[in-house]
Amino acid sequence: MKLGIVTISYNQVKYLAKAIESVSLADPERLEYVIVDAGSTDGSRRVIERNCRRFHRIIFERDQGPPDGLNKGFAATTAEILGYLNSDDCFTPGALDFVLRYFESHPGVDVLCGAIRIIDEHGRPGIRRRTPDRLDLRRYAYETCYFWQQATFFRREAFFKTNGFNLESRTAWDGELVVDMALAGCRFAYTNKLLGDFRIYGDSITGSGRLRAALVRDRIHLREKIIAAGVKPASGIELRVMKTLYKFNLRRHWSYLFAGEEIEAVR
Repeated sequence: MKLGIVTISYNQVKYLAKAIESVSLADPERLEYVIVDAGSTDGSRRVIERNCRRFHRIIFERDQGPPDGLNKGFAATTAEILGYLNSDDCFTPGALDFVLRYFESHPGVDVLCGAIRIIDEHGRPGIRRRTPDRLDLRRYAYETCYFWQQATFFRREAFFKTNGFNLESRTAWDGELVVDMALAGCRFAYTNKLLGDFRIYGDSITGSGRLRAALVRDRIHLREKIIAAGVKPASGIELRVMKTLYKFNLRRHWSYLFAGEEIEAVR
């Protein structure tokens, strides 16, 4: 079994080398690492060329945005297990070996969601650690359920049960893919093991808030998709209850502090 990882790159030279370095397996022959650069002008392509031996394939061509780049990257792999990493984030040491072992020993699981920690622009971890919630489409539609792209991996068959990443999405292509896999009947599992570092800083999409309007639009689209699939919409009172329960979820706060490897599979 092989693991395929895709990184989309565009003018993130400050962080790119660290991202590339974090994509590693004890047995490099089992890794297919694809990088897609849509036209960086800041020196990123020189970093990619210096690390060319790490890559299964390098794609230098313009695209229609991050979702299109990711679709191209996954099309260039043959691996049975897939994941992806933004060029300003990182995987934690040993994460990919854990992921590969997990899927090999759990053939009934299609998607694995793990924990992440928040780091700053200098790579310094804060006290914030995020573990994945058990996926509930109704709660996700109303933003009281979360999982993390840097720690989400899936079987190739699960990806091809969807139409790939939505080219129209500007902020939520990662969440929409997971929703599509859930709607396709994929089986999920969850681990508290720390698998990725999510970098939030002033110039990032999350840190800057510069795409707030697009984020609202994309979230409305996801909510409408979930409801159209037959999930019951929430009333105003139900929504307030869901948000209150999520805010005061003691298990969620407790899990921020401890990096266990609890696994829960959904059959």
